[in-house]
This record gives sequence, structure tokens and C-alpha cells, in this order.
Amino acid sequence: MMNPVTEWITAVNEQVSRFVWGPAMLFCFLAVGLWFTVGTGFFQLTQFRRWMRCTILACFRDRSVTKTSDSHSISQFQSLCTVLAATTGTGNIAGIAAAITVGGPGAVFWMWLSSLLGMMTSYAENVLGIRYRYRNQNGEWEGGAMVYMERGLRCRWLALLFALFCMLASFGVGNMAQANSIAAALQASFHIPPVLTAVATALLLGIVVMGGIQRIARVTEKVVPFMSLFYIAGTLAVIISHIHALPAVLGTIFKEAFRLRAGLGGVAGYGMMTAMRTGISRGVFTNEAGLGSSVIVHAASDVKEPAVQGMWGIFEVFIDTIVVCTLTALAILTSGVYDQSLYADALGFAAFDLLPNGAALTGEAFATVFGSFGGSFVSISVTLFAFSTLIGWSYYGEKAAVYLFGKKVSAPYQVLFSVVSALGCLAGLQLVWDLSDTFNGLMAIPNLAALCLLNRQVFSITEEYLKNNP
Repeated sequence: MMNPVTEWITAVNEQVSRFVWGPAMLFCFLAVGLWFTVGTGFFQLTQFRRWMRCTILACFRDRSVTKTSDSHSISQFQSLCTVLAATTGTGNIAGIAAAITVGGPGAVFWMWLSSLLGMMTSYAENVLGIRYRYRNQNGEWEGGAMVYMERGLRCRWLALLFALFCMLASFGVGNMAQANSIAAALQASFHIPPVLTAVATALLLGIVVMGGIQRIARVTEKVVPFMSLFYIAGTLAVIISHIHALPAVLGTIFKEAFRLRAGLGGVAGYGMMTAMRTGISRGVFTNEAGLGSSVIVHAASDVKEPAVQGMWGIFEVFIDTIVVCTLTALAILTSGVYDQSLYADALGFAAFDLLPNGAALTGEAFATVFGSFGGSFVSISVTLFAFSTLIGWSYYGEKAAVYLFGKKVSAPYQVLFSVVSALGCLAGLQLVWDLSDTFNGLMAIPNLAALCLLNRQVFSITEEYLKNNP
């Protein structure tokens, strides 16, 4: 039973979270993405070959993209891997399953739409991140959303607000929630006691994060490609095994996205609204476009052109959501483990407790191909994804804390972050997760405002880059 203070905090947080992740804010995410899409001439579509050539394809022909001689920077490829480490988490596995269960197959379409527009939001964030970054006394890059708020908008109080939200969110959604997922996955599939997972997670995490951005980047550039290819190969195996169901599944996704259905109180169109809200929020949550958090890592990249780093932001959203999240959704829907009738009965009632757990549903899909190893496959993927998120978010939170309190808090933050991960393995602490999820969403308010006010900078930089690089 909760005490009065806890009850009050819970009630206030529910109201704030309802706004932060509600229809009005989700509309703002889409509107900002659409603004930069139109303002850049639909860059993510018309310049598809360019941003593919300047990002992932450049890794195979330009050594400077994967290596850097600047001891205070990380390579462009390392910045991508570090950001993907933070964004590619349990939401790509369990979260997508939960989104389909609650919002139906139509949620996948709205996830695609939000990600398509989110590509340009991410582009704008990274263009501004490189434009306004600066070197500190040690020669290290200082950048992020809080920096372009301070140096671009001349609005330090807005920057401080963003940094505070980011630091607080790092301990929950970027730490405890991920650590708890690791412990639960390893216990369920391999019977490893949570206490052992707690000790191992805290030690490994401490070793990585205390080495600074260079060590973090060296680890992520090895872990992220492996875990991504491992998971993508598994999902493709499931989809190919049920390839006969793919055309019908794609048809269902588009049909359910626009299906008008009566929900609670007989409100027509409830099904469509639920699909929209679930799909859009899931897209934002997985790729973080609009939250401003990933800019902190991108700003440390050894790159000269802001537009080039912006294109890495586009690719990040593409691989995280358009590829990984879509493959998860198609694996679930083609395998036949998703119960359409159960969705229809539960729609509008938020009956999460009556529906399959997200990771469990994904595990069922893999079991149709891999048998009893299906659950273990998902557990291994959850562990890798969640641990990589811990690494990425540790840097987000550390830089936010340093911005707020100075360089002296860097080492204490690293230690505290590692200790908190152990606590996350051992206890749920649902209120902490809920609060951090709210702080995660609150980051978007100052960030989206800054993007709108600095939009001319993004457009002029893009125009100049295209002019000089026809």
C-alpha cells in the first residue's frame, strides 16, 4: 500500500505523462518532422542515395569514416554505433509486440510514418549539434541539445531544463528498466539468479563507462553490429519461413491503420486513433527523434560538415525503426502467434494484464521456427540490446550532469549509474520507471521548441551543402 506522498507523486506523474505522450505532443513530433521534411525538399526521400552513400556505404570506401586521428573525438561510424546502442533497446523487441497487441497491426503503419518524418527531425538535431558544438579546456567536444539551446537560442534556462530531464531519465528508462529486462530474460531462459546478473552488469558497465566516450565507442562499434545482425538474421528466418503470409500481413497493416471502429462509449474511429497513438509513440520511443538525447553523442563525431552528421541521424532512424522494428512486427504477424480476435476484444480497454507479455509474444514467434530455442534467442537479444542501451544512456546522462554541475561530477555519476543498474536487476521500482519515462518525454518540449526557432539554420546549412556538393 502506497503512502500519501507516493500516491501524490504517482497521480501527478500520470497527468504529466498523459500530456507528454498524449495526442497533442505526438502531433508536435509529426508536425516538426513534416516541417523539416518540406523545408528541405523531402530530403530523406529525394536524397536517399546521397545519405546512404555518405553514411553506411562510406564505411567501405573511406577509412576516415571508421577511424579518427583525433584523440578527443570518435569516428562517424562509432557515433552511429553508440547512438544505436542507446536507441536499439528492449523496445525494439518487447515494445513492438506490445504496440501491436494494444494498437493492432495498423500501429505498424503509423510507426512507419512517424519514423519517416522523424528522420528529418533527427537530421535537424544533428545539424545543429555540429553547428554549435565547441571544444572545452581539455580539447574535448561539448555538444548536444542543451548546447544549441544555450549558444543558438541564447536561452540557458531552457538548456538547463533539458539537461535536468535528460539526467533524471538516464537512471530509469536508460538504466533500471534495461537492467531489469536483462535480469528477467536471463532468469527465464537460463535460470541465472538476478543477484549474479546484478553484480556482472554493474561490473561490466563500470569498466566500460569509466573509460569515457572513447572506450564506450570502441565497445559499441563491436557489439552493435554483431547484435543487430544476429537479431536481423533471426527475424528474417522467421519471416522467410512464413513468407506465404507476408502479402496478407502487409494488407492487414494498411487496412487496420485506417479502420474506423467503435470503442469505449461507442466512439467511432477509436480503433484508428488507438493505432495512430500507439504506432507514433512507439516510433518516437525507439529512435528518440525529437527527444534530443542522441545529439550528445553525435556532437563528439570527427566530422566537418554538419549536414553529413545530419545524414547519419537519418540512417540511425532508418535502421532502428524502419528495419529492426519492422522486422520484429513482421515476424510476429507472419508467424501467426498474434491473435486478431483477442486484439478486437481488448481494444480500448488497455487490458495489458490480459494480453501476452511483449518479449513472450516475440519469443512465441521465434519458437515457430527455432522451437524451444526461440525463447532463448529472444532472451539473448534482449540482453544484448538492453546492455547496449545502458552503455549509450550512461554517456547521455553523464554529459547532462556535467552540464548542470561541472566536470567534477563525471566520475561520481559513472559510479552511481553502475550501482543503479544493479538495483534495477534486483527490483522493479515501477514508480521510478514511470517517472523516468515522463522525464524522457519532457525532454522533447524544450528540444522541439529549439528546433522550430533554429529552423533557418538547418535549411541554410542544407542548401549550402547541396550547392557545394551537387
